[in-house]
Amino acid sequence: MSVTDPKAFRNALGSFATGVTVVTTLDKDGNKVGMTANSFNSVSLDPMLVLWSIAKTANAFDTYNEAEHFAIHILGAEQQQISNQFASKGVDRFDGVNIKEGIAGIPVLSDCKAAFQCTIESRFEGGDHIILVGRVEAFETQEDKAPLIFHAGQYAQLA
Repeated sequence: MSVTDPKAFRNALGSFATGVTVVTTLDKDGNKVGMTANSFNSVSLDPMLVLWSIAKTANAFDTYNEAEHFAIHILGAEQQQISNQFASKGVDRFDGVNIKEGIAGIPVLSDCKAAFQCTIESRFEGGDHIILVGRVEAFETQEDKAPLIFHAGQYAQLA
């Protein structure tokens, strides 16, 4: 494949199965903001660091790029509807979603496979994305939940 074909490149990246996350924060006016993302990864155990990246063209790019705190939620297999809701445009993404208040007031979704409340540690340029590294201030996990998986452009389940 040609390295100049972005669609083919994206399809090749889809060969890698990922978990599905929702990332939440507050905008400068204190409004809840959230989006579905699969660009999540662990960075370090000591200190506890995680990262995710956001496209510079994303509607909420400025909000996330300026935020000092965010929460990353790993969704459970039964939370496909939440993934779809937070990926939709023109809807209240938090409608009907159980949340609690996290550090600095950020919204934290209830009943996820895992949730990490973070303070921004670093921001890095990453081509058409910004890579946001967060220091984990608090986390919770539900060991008995299966994760929601995304592979080749669709949801999948562990075998």
